[in-house]
Order: sequence, then C-alpha cells, then structure tokens
Amino acid sequence: MRIALTTGEPAGIGPEIALRAAALSDVPVTLLGDAALLEATARASGLGWPLPGVEIEHVPLGFKVAPGRLDVRNARYVLDLLDRGIDGCIGGRYAALCTAPLQKSVINDAGVPFSGHTEYLQQRTRAPHVVMLLVGAGLRVALATTHLALSAVPAAITRESLAATLDVLQTDLKRWFGLPAARIGVAGLNPHAGESGHLGREEIEVIAPAVAAARKRGIDVTGPLPADTLFVPNQLAQFDAVLAMFQDQGLPVLKHASFGHGVNVTLGLPFVRTSVDHGTALDLAARGTGHADAGSMRAALNLAAELSLRP
Repeated sequence: MRIALTTGEPAGIGPEIALRAAALSDVPVTLLGDAALLEATARASGLGWPLPGVEIEHVPLGFKVAPGRLDVRNARYVLDLLDRGIDGCIGGRYAALCTAPLQKSVINDAGVPFSGHTEYLQQRTRAPHVVMLLVGAGLRVALATTHLALSAVPAAITRESLAATLDVLQTDLKRWFGLPAARIGVAGLNPHAGESGHLGREEIEVIAPAVAAARKRGIDVTGPLPADTLFVPNQLAQFDAVLAMFQDQGLPVLKHASFGHGVNVTLGLPFVRTSVDHGTALDLAARGTGHADAGSMRAALNLAAELSLRP
C-alpha cells in the first residue's frame, strides 16, 4: 500500500523536498499537490518528469505561486492536501500519512483558526488524545503540551492530561515501535524539578502524582526529573523515550543531535503520521530550487513506511 505525502505550503520548500524524497525512496508514494506545480518544480530540480513509481493526486492551487511569498488564497489548498491524506488513510487507500511543512500563520491570516498539524489531525480524526513525538539520533522525545505560549503551559499540565499522554505514549511505543515495555522518563516543569517546592509546586501537586498513578497502571515511568540532567547521555540511556513538559524544553536537545534528519510522529491517531523536523524555509524557496535539504523528509517518509508495516 502507498504512503500519502502532502507537499505542504506551495511557496516554501515543501514541494521540492517532497519530490526529492519520493524520487530517492523505494517506498511506494502518492504525492498530494498541484500537478503543474510539482512538474515545474521537478524539472527545475533536475529530477525529470514523471518520477518513476510515484503517483500524483492532483489538488488544484487556489492561486499562482511566487516562491518565498505567502498568499492567503492558497491557505485552503494546504488544508485540502491534509484532508485528502487523512481521508485516504481512514478509508484504507493509504498505509500512512507523511507531511511536508506548512505555514501556520498564513492559514490563520486566511481566517481559519489553526495551531498546527497535530491539533488539526486530532480534530479531523476525532482522536481522544494525541501526542507529538520527535525521533532522531537514537532519541525519542514526546511533549506534554504543544504550540502554547509559555505562560499558558503550567495550567495546561494536569494529572488528567499527563495520564492520557502517558497512556498514548506507552500504547503507541508498543504498537508502532515494537517496545512492549517502554521505559519512559518524565521531565519536571520547573528548574531542578521544582527544588522540593521552592521553585514551583507543579512537580509535587501534578506531575509526581500522575507518574505514580501511571506506574500503578503498569507503565514503566520515572520522574519528575530535572530536565537539565535528564538529557545527559547516561540518563537518557536508561529510557526508551522522554516526556518533556513543553516544546522548547525537549526539542532543542533533539534538534541539536539530529536536525535535518529528525522526524515528527503523531501518536494517538488511527494511522501512522510522520513529518519533518523543520519549517517552510521561505528564504530558501525564494532563492530557487536546489538549496533545500530533503534529509528530514526522506527520514519521515522511510519511518512512515517502517511503522506502517508493523503487525
């Protein structure tokens, strides 16, 4: 069965890196995007046309694209690509969904409330709870919160939300990654994991009770641990995955270790979804084709295929 690969924001590097990843992969791929845009990008990239073994599901652009320049008239197009991929996975046409980067701001500027792929996928699939997991350089870092202002993070971390996150993390590490008894390390929210309450009480009142309850449910979980020491090699070696409390606590570590080859995986969905570890790179797109690195896109495509083959 084929992998659906959306081509993302048409003014960014998404079309180019999606084409390069598909051209270099042994995975059966269907590219979702405007056929004329993809043909022009492929020819300009020296890939030739058509790409052997690669199918195109044509989705028409809303307006002519100028590389590097966002246009709200193409915001609906970007969401149409996602919808086609989601519906194809739910309907059994595709084995997994892999997504090129999109630009959240232009979708919001078009009047569509949109905070990111992860939240959109949850809404469209009606998944009870989803978890963002970044994979790269031998690390797996999950997030307890996503796409929130830092001031909103403490209130978003509750015993209930952590319970749901840990349940999904354990279930999908087993289902997709073949880890039946995954060891999970949980970071604290505050410096030094709250320093026994002197630097914050979230660890005492929320995180530690959620961890204890998860252990009673049979999850091999440890924490809360100070984030600055949790992410050192000898500590990381004790865990199959780490749960960070917010995006900029966990992702800088993973991106430092694997940027350009990391993969974003959405857990909790009824199908496999992967994506790149970077954005639309409008500045590179404005310079023309040939400047974008497709390493993360290739890694995301290959991981989507690997995970979707698990029984």
